[in-house]
Amino acid sequence: MTGIEASPSLREADSAGTAGTADDAALGDADVRREAAAAALTDASSPEEARLAFRKGLVRPTCGIAKGYAQANLMILPKELAFDFLLFAQRNPKPCPLLEVMEPGVTEPVTCPGADIRTDVPLYRVWEHGELVAETPDITGYWRDDLVTFVIGCSFTFEFPLMEAGVPVRHITAGRNVPMYDTSVACRPAGAFHSTMVVSMRGIPATQVSDAVRISGYYPSVHGAPVCVGDPAAIGVTDLAHPDYGDAPILEPGDVPVFWACGVTPQAAVMASKPPFAITHAPGHMLITSKRDLDYMV
Repeated sequence: MTGIEASPSLREADSAGTAGTADDAALGDADVRREAAAAALTDASSPEEARLAFRKGLVRPTCGIAKGYAQANLMILPKELAFDFLLFAQRNPKPCPLLEVMEPGVTEPVTCPGADIRTDVPLYRVWEHGELVAETPDITGYWRDDLVTFVIGCSFTFEFPLMEAGVPVRHITAGRNVPMYDTSVACRPAGAFHSTMVVSMRGIPATQVSDAVRISGYYPSVHGAPVCVGDPAAIGVTDLAHPDYGDAPILEPGDVPVFWACGVTPQAAVMASKPPFAITHAPGHMLITSKRDLDYMV
C-alpha cells in the first residue's frame, strides 16, 4: 500500500460529489444522521453504548463521553516486537502506562468485556515501516493472529474529576479534541523502539493549577501529574497555537499551559523506529473501557 487510504466515510463523500442531486441529498441525510449519532453520545452514555456506536461506524473524538469510565490508547504489534515494546512501556511509564497486554490474536479486552478491539475504537491508524498508510474505523481487514494489543492509560480519564472539582477543561466545553505536541524530552529506548515524548496540553487558570496537579496525580495509571507547567519551550514546544495532533488550544486570559505525558508517544515511537507493521488509535479517538476511573485512583 502507498499513500494514506481514506476512511469509508471520506470515500463515500468523494464519490457522491459526482452523482447528482439525488445522491447529494442522500449524502446530506447521511451527514445529518452521523451528526445526530455523534451528539447522542454524552457524558451520560455508557461505555457499551459508545463502543456500539463506533462499531456501527461513528467517528468522533472520545473526550467528554462516558463519565466515570477509563479511556485508553492502543498499540498493536506483531508478536516478535511485543517484548521490545513491553520493555519500552515499562521504562517509560509516564507516557505509556499499561492497563492491559492481550495475548496474540485475542480481540476481546479484559478491560471491556464483550468489546472487539478491531471495531470498537472510532478511528485507527495503520502503519508500515513508520509511514501512515491508512486511517480507518475498522481494522478487521488488517487483523492477524500474531498481533498483540497493548491497552495504555489515557488522560481523558481524569478530565471529569477535574471538572467535578471546578477546574475547566476547555476543549470539552468547546467540543474539540485535546491539543497534543511532540517534545524534545527523550524516552528511554528499549530494543527496537526509541522516541521522544508526546504531551497533551490543557489551559488551566493560574489559581487552579495546583488543583489540576493534585487531582491528576491521583491517577498514575492514566499519566498522572503533569510533566511541565508554564513554559512550553522547556520541553521543546515552540508553537503552542499549532499542535502536532488534535485541535488548536483554547487559552483564556489568566490560563497557564499545563502539559501531561500522552499515549500518542507510541505513535511517535512507530514513526521514529519504523517497525514493519503497527496499528494504533488515531489521536483523541480512544478505547472507552468498562473500568471505572476510580479503579485507577490511588
